[in-house]
Amino acid sequence: MNSIISFLKNRRILILGFGIEGRSTLQFIEKYIPDTDVAIADRNPLPLENYKDKYPVFSGDDYLKDALLQYNDLVIKSPGIKMNAENLNDVEVASQTDLFLRSYADITIGVTGTKGKSTTASLVYHLLKSAGRNVFLAGNIGLPVFDIVPLLDKNSIVAFELSAHQLQRIHRSPHVGVFINLFEEHLDYFGTFQAYKEAKYNIFRYMKEGDIAVTNDSIASFIENKSINVVDYNSLDISLNKDLLPFRGEHNIKDAKAALCACKAMGEDVDKMLPYIYTFRPLQHRQEFVGTFHGVSFYNDSISTIPQTAVAALETIPDVTFLLLGGLDRDVDYSFLVNYLVANPVKYVLYIGKAGKRIFEELVNASYKGIMLHYDTMEEAFNIIKSYASPGDVCLLSPAAASYDRYVNFQERGTLFKNLATKF
Repeated sequence: MNSIISFLKNRRILILGFGIEGRSTLQFIEKYIPDTDVAIADRNPLPLENYKDKYPVFSGDDYLKDALLQYNDLVIKSPGIKMNAENLNDVEVASQTDLFLRSYADITIGVTGTKGKSTTASLVYHLLKSAGRNVFLAGNIGLPVFDIVPLLDKNSIVAFELSAHQLQRIHRSPHVGVFINLFEEHLDYFGTFQAYKEAKYNIFRYMKEGDIAVTNDSIASFIENKSINVVDYNSLDISLNKDLLPFRGEHNIKDAKAALCACKAMGEDVDKMLPYIYTFRPLQHRQEFVGTFHGVSFYNDSISTIPQTAVAALETIPDVTFLLLGGLDRDVDYSFLVNYLVANPVKYVLYIGKAGKRIFEELVNASYKGIMLHYDTMEEAFNIIKSYASPGDVCLLSPAAASYDRYVNFQERGTLFKNLATKF
């Protein structure tokens, strides 16, 4: 912790982005270096209301330009704010992730991947916790790392979920890096798939000799650092009773293998860890069975924001009758999903948003044989389902698109779906 404090001490700091992580940064500074000159910047003025009497705050359309005129010594950036925004490339920019890994990489299992990183990081945490290890869960699915730092000792382990946004401009990779899979995603932020991939590969790029990369063959082939140990999670030979597993789908088996390999890298015996897999509680909004109401079964897979996850859900959940697709269009290639649906038609495809419209048009061009219906709200979708559903039908929300055009996040979208399902 002292190295982080030393880095921040005697600096004029701009906290850029004032969500969960930004507030965590401020709390850390207030507690450990309270005399620091700090300002807060966020486009949205609402989070800043309670702080403007104590700190300089910047909000509105020109918030960053105005802030950097006065605070250009050090910026602590929250994930998701583009690095090319305004003059951000002309100042020193750090992040909680970057500063944490500089000091605590040796006790960190970092987990990334386009999909499955939350489940895998949570599995790592659950397995190690069950084995009696002093483990913490950090990242989007856990706590901000600055909240964890005061609690760490030499025997601690941190399971750290890492998005591409968090991996940008880090200077040290975790001792154990887990990279599950890689698909097109976040093109609205990164601009190109190549830029997105480059950010993801930072999980291995700054490893030291003896560090461990847990991944698959296709990702491993691009690893440039030859001094590290590479483990293919697909090669892990284990026997799992699928009837007792708390999750379904081959993708979840891969997540479990990756988690076990990460635990092994931290000195655990895989065979002794296997029973703990069965006591894991799956995360919400991931092929989550909501229940059966008036004979219709509902599954919430709101986490699905790319075509590959929608296909995975369709392959895992049998006999889907209603498929809810669409949302924010991020220019992702939908041919994989379209080709799958043409070969495996769902009776009713309900679509929403610009992404849904594009999927609809591509399905029409591909002579799709199912019935396609447009909806503007989740309530309207359920009215449509009520009009056509029969006992024994299965309804799946697996949008293959981001939620931000209508909802705060995928959790809000999934929760609304679940609430409406229980009232069906």
